[in-house]
Amino acid sequence: MVRIRLDIGALEARPSNTLPDFSTRLLALLPGLRNHHCSKGRPGGLVERLETGTWFGHIAEHVAIELQSLAGARVSRGKTRSVPGQSGIYDVLYEYVDERAALLAGAQALQLLRGLLPDDLSTLDGLHHLPQSILAGDASVEAIVAELAKIIRASAFGPSTQAIVDAARRRCIPVRRLDTHSLLQLGYGSRQKRLRASITGETAHIAVEIAGDKQLTRTLLADAALPVPRGVLVRSIEDARREAARLRMPLVIKPLNANHGRGVTLNIGNSDDLEAAFTLARSHGPRVIVEEQLPGVDHRFLVVGGKVVAVARRDPAAVVGDGRRTVTDLIAEANDDPRRGVGHENMLTRITLDVAALAVLDAQGLDPASVPALNQKVRIRDTANLSTGGTAEDCTDTVHPENIFVAEQAAAAVGLDVAGLDFLSPDITRPVSKTGGGIVELNAAPGLRMHLAPTSGQPRDVGQAIVDHLFPRPRASRIPVIAITGTNGKSTTSRMVSRILRASGLNVGLTSTSGIYINDQLIRAADASGPKSARMVLGNPTVDAAVLETARGGILREGLGFDRCDVGCVLNITEDHMGLKGIHTLGDLADVKAVVVEAVKRRGVSVLNADDPLVVKISRRARGRICWFSMQGRDEKLDRHIAEGGMAVILDAENDRQDIVFYRDGTRHKVIGAAEIPATQGGAAAFNTANALAATAIAAAIDIRSEDIATGLASFTTSWEDSPGRLNILERHGVTVIVDYAHNPAAVQALAAFLDTMRQPGRRFIGTYSVPGDRRDADLIGMGQLTARIFDELVFRETPDGRGRPRGEINAMMSRGAIEGGVPETRIHRIIDEAEATRFALNLAQRGDVVVLSPSQVAMVWDIVTHFEPVWYQAELIDV
Repeated sequence: MVRIRLDIGALEARPSNTLPDFSTRLLALLPGLRNHHCSKGRPGGLVERLETGTWFGHIAEHVAIELQSLAGARVSRGKTRSVPGQSGIYDVLYEYVDERAALLAGAQALQLLRGLLPDDLSTLDGLHHLPQSILAGDASVEAIVAELAKIIRASAFGPSTQAIVDAARRRCIPVRRLDTHSLLQLGYGSRQKRLRASITGETAHIAVEIAGDKQLTRTLLADAALPVPRGVLVRSIEDARREAARLRMPLVIKPLNANHGRGVTLNIGNSDDLEAAFTLARSHGPRVIVEEQLPGVDHRFLVVGGKVVAVARRDPAAVVGDGRRTVTDLIAEANDDPRRGVGHENMLTRITLDVAALAVLDAQGLDPASVPALNQKVRIRDTANLSTGGTAEDCTDTVHPENIFVAEQAAAAVGLDVAGLDFLSPDITRPVSKTGGGIVELNAAPGLRMHLAPTSGQPRDVGQAIVDHLFPRPRASRIPVIAITGTNGKSTTSRMVSRILRASGLNVGLTSTSGIYINDQLIRAADASGPKSARMVLGNPTVDAAVLETARGGILREGLGFDRCDVGCVLNITEDHMGLKGIHTLGDLADVKAVVVEAVKRRGVSVLNADDPLVVKISRRARGRICWFSMQGRDEKLDRHIAEGGMAVILDAENDRQDIVFYRDGTRHKVIGAAEIPATQGGAAAFNTANALAATAIAAAIDIRSEDIATGLASFTTSWEDSPGRLNILERHGVTVIVDYAHNPAAVQALAAFLDTMRQPGRRFIGTYSVPGDRRDADLIGMGQLTARIFDELVFRETPDGRGRPRGEINAMMSRGAIEGGVPETRIHRIIDEAEATRFALNLAQRGDVVVLSPSQVAMVWDIVTHFEPVWYQAELIDV
């Protein structure tokens, strides 16, 4: 979708039914709008809305869609909504096929509509929200549509590729374009297949090379006892004359490795024709084939996966005279057929009068200015290729079984999984052994146009045949996709799930805020919790399962990096990032997080936190089955869910121990004791116990064995290697240093509960914190108040870029909150630079103290910690 945020200003008070002649002029300008359903769900729905009154942004949405449709894009969906709390501001959203064309359609929609407004409103300027590079001046609808169509054609797939894409999408196979041409990825991860047009990832390179060598192809087919013409390979006209004398006329001369009929001459019966044909063929390459011309009509067999799936009779480009018009005029009329286009863009190709065509006309005693007699058929080409303007008639159902057998044997002899055979036969309904004829060419990357939309006869869905060849089994194109979201715990839970899946023998692709991992190898260090990183993992051909940390920011910016997931998990919903990108309330945040479970496939699982009221509330929007997890044990709601056969993972606190227990189909499965998971610090880190519950639920949802779940969790620690920046605990010369990313109130409070288990008389707790500058003032002050209740000494620092606030303001706001929270100003330390603040906090500590560092630059802080020697420790060494 494209989104335009539009300020309609004074038009907020002027819906369409209050604007004189507006609707009439609009519908005259774009009559196709009469067919738009709009919210009425039927043609004419938009007209009704215009008559009863609708707003400018909503109309712009429909105009942008209509302009794209007129340009050939298959789009229909749109939505326009007012921005809460901002009068006259609207988000206009509409579907696109080509992004650049859609942006231009939106800009031109606003231009067109502005021209229909009364003079007192025509100064409306909502265009400043659009990229200036795509704005265009005033233009007619026809000119706009022509420009949009040009853009769309430039990036559109050809008919063959589009047929495969459509077939894949009908089977719900993910499709991704890998370049600006026709290279596609179908499927995800290790189950993906790649193809370019009809060349697939299963097509052997050596088979393509063989097919590109017509002489070698004929030799291999002859060795397989298949019907092919006699012929030889020559390099000079002398060789051609000598070899032609040994062959039976008529002859065919063609380049060794050209395609689409280029350089091919038929019906050679004398020396003069031979020399001209040789010269033409030689212009396409140094080696030329001279072979006997087989009798019969040209047929194209398409073999996919060893089976003939379509056959078309091909006729060369030709026109029929009417006794009045010239050959040039007749060709122009034929090219007016909307099915004809340039090259391979349409189902048929435009007929051109090139050198080869002029030679064919000359052989008939004609030229472009000749006026053929009434009903006189004039050949424009000798060869029947669609790429030179030929036509096709489907004859799949009438082909004799022997001819089908011969075609399938030929594809196997060369080794092509998708092959196009040029088969000459006087009567395709009879066996070639009786009629004569045979195979004259075998092609890799055959075009599909003649089968998809033959000039006459039944269309064949050969795109589907290729997709079924690549993915013979249902759901064979997808790997398990697990998407994990929530305010806190996403990274740790994602890493736990990855460790469990590794224990079960899978190759795992993981995205997280610290980077992209393949198994345990970091391949890109970055905040990789958005859709771009997800696509990188799903495009990796070694990955058997994808575990995707899915953060709020990426969803709001670009949506999801996948079409659907097997498991979607919402861990919790608490305050964070409020006031950013239109998220002002916890309800807004819940709507964003719900996107993940709305993307769960029909037979997938939504894993939800039963202890979080907001997560429970969005459960009615979750797809698939629901698996609850709970730290609070069973209650009435969970008892009912379990009794009905539902899935649940709970912390069972019976018998003085806490066990993670999984329920499915009414059966209880003990997985592991919470204290046996190193990341829980013997059960003291309750937030990691909650993360382990969620990880267990996710793994169980894709049928990972309880033993593998337990093995994975039992090996997962809070070390830097297992979970960088998440409860990393290091002892440095008697000082306990904790590096933990906790950066919002809920996360800090959860960490505080863990710190309470470490408190001892005389032990001081030193905290280093910051808040990004784009947060609200209340968030900065609140962090100061919260940390004041936890730490004896506070070191406040600034984030690296300040995000719009002047240097020092973040520290001042947090200090204000800490003072309000009761911390003396003498125990509040304000330092701008994160590295300097980290060293300062470490130097404050004495033996027995605890230093908590909440980093922005996680790797840098960890490096400082691991190499730090306190000043007092260095002094002790000097004394010694």
